[in-house]
Amino acid sequence: MGFVIGRILESMPGLLIVTSAGPEEPTRASIAFHIAVNGAKPNGTEVAIALAGDAAELVKPDVIANVLGLGLPPLRELLDKCLDQDVRFYV
Repeated sequence: MGFVIGRILESMPGLLIVTSAGPEEPTRASIAFHIAVNGAKPNGTEVAIALAGDAAELVKPDVIANVLGLGLPPLRELLDKCLDQDVRFYV
């Protein structure tokens, strides 16, 4: 049984973070990006972010510049780190 579970875990691609928080909730909207680039990627985990619902607005340049979550880097900075670290996005 352990062998089968080990084989399944080996074939998993990594972490997919799904968020639906949009720009009207800047802290919640930024958390997925923060976890991806300051948590998962630095620890060697392959990671992607899926933007669902209101979160799809976060790819608009005028929106990106104005999302400033509390206690987190600005979304623009987090997105730049995502791009530098080859984090994939699904919208």
